[in-house]
Amino acid sequence: MTTEPEDPVAPLAAEPAVPSLVDRYFTRWYKADVKGKPCEDHCILQHSNRICVITLAGSHPVLQSGKTIKSISYQISTNCSRLQNKVSGKFKRGAQFLTELAPLCKIYCSDGEEYTISSCVRGRLMEVNEYLLHKPSILQEKPSTEGYIAVVLPKFEESKSVTEGLLTQKEYEEVVLKRLKATTAASCGARTEVE
Repeated sequence: MTTEPEDPVAPLAAEPAVPSLVDRYFTRWYKADVKGKPCEDHCILQHSNRICVITLAGSHPVLQSGKTIKSISYQISTNCSRLQNKVSGKFKRGAQFLTELAPLCKIYCSDGEEYTISSCVRGRLMEVNEYLLHKPSILQEKPSTEGYIAVVLPKFEESKSVTEGLLTQKEYEEVVLKRLKATTAASCGARTEVE
């Protein structure tokens, strides 16, 4: 009686996937339709030490529509550049203070579209991702890791309330699903009118 050797890959396939570094150490929060602009969603990755990493949510037009990013600018106005943010010491002296609606950068696409990325949380600007200036495509390739926009440190007293007004992963998925259903219904309605 011959028995077939066991497939060594089968037990590995049954094991759950190992969570990524981001999923392991950060909590994802979302801000949908930032400043009333449809689908311009941002993702805030909050670490247990209260640091927040600002990134684009998966449904943001820059990540969804296959756009090509021409350039990214941290020059907010003639007198304000996020690149001039210089932080030093234990108390983070010199850090620019941001409100929830403070612009962090502007993304310019090859089709002429321009997107302003906001902080979404109150706090001090610790750093901006200067790597995006040299390789803007990394924002589309790895938005939650190397393609982050900025790092913000909320005040200690506000670290619990910083997520008020933000959506959890589940709430955000519901918002995206509602959008998808509304878009599908609208396109089906348009087809019916044509027929």
